[in-house]
Amino acid sequence: MLSKIACIFPGQGAQYSGMGKEIAENYEVAMSIFEKAGQILGIDMKKLCFESDEDELKKTENTQPSILTTSIAVLEVLKLRGFRPDMTAGLSLGEYSALVASNAIKFEDAVALVRKRGKYMQEAVPPGEGTMAAIMGLGKDAVDHCLKMVNGYGIVEAANYNCPGQIVIAGHTRAVEKACQILKENGAKRAIMLPVSAPFHSSLLKGAGEKLSKELEKVEVTEMKIPVVSNVHAQSIKDKYEIKQLLIDQVSNSVLWEDSVRNMIGQGADCFIEVGPGKSLSGFIKKIDKDVSVYNVEDIDSLEKTIEAIRERVA
Repeated sequence: MLSKIACIFPGQGAQYSGMGKEIAENYEVAMSIFEKAGQILGIDMKKLCFESDEDELKKTENTQPSILTTSIAVLEVLKLRGFRPDMTAGLSLGEYSALVASNAIKFEDAVALVRKRGKYMQEAVPPGEGTMAAIMGLGKDAVDHCLKMVNGYGIVEAANYNCPGQIVIAGHTRAVEKACQILKENGAKRAIMLPVSAPFHSSLLKGAGEKLSKELEKVEVTEMKIPVVSNVHAQSIKDKYEIKQLLIDQVSNSVLWEDSVRNMIGQGADCFIEVGPGKSLSGFIKKIDKDVSVYNVEDIDSLEKTIEAIRERVA
């Protein structure tokens, strides 16, 4: 099987003040993406990404469009430098970046959608009533078994299957706290409460998905130019008619990231490039398969290193 390059995009939690600044200051094509996002949303996207403090960036309705904008700005620079991936995927919010990369959704539509997505997800559960936790050192079956033991405390579900030994759970705060206790008693190395404002990717967010569906009705979706692997079923999306429903389902369903990566490896991907802020996905992939090459691009230094590595592959 021919070796292929997969382009992957980060989700919420990857944000940091100053993200995209160096790339934008060195490449006009990147700066224009930040300016375009600002015009569409009526906010100063450059100021939000380049200068805002962590508290401002942590607001979900700011986090989601700022990460997507940074990711697409970096992607545009990679395209300018001659990079073309063979397939793509993104973690949660990152799936919107992947769909933009595949030409299925216009950037202008995606950035407006994710701002509303962030707002709807934030509003779905009253503050303090829902949360998430990262569980380290237990496999899928063990985590699923322990979650069934949390009866009478509320809803708690697996939200993200990130990589071997790391699963994120989400649900009612009391239920998540009880689940952490049971999981540690049953062999989890660590159970860490996450600083999030809502139980993302749990059934508690179905209402947010319903609101998002009304916004998706207004968006034109076109055929993908490169394959996109979906979070919901960890398979390549068959055609454009499947995309909207998958984005609705994604809000309240588990993110099957480990399975998605294994699917891409099965399709021949032996090089993964994380495009956008942070290196969290790179870390997951190294735990999923130590034999694949992994790079990230978020600033000039990482851009040049990755471009050089790609050139060596095709030389």
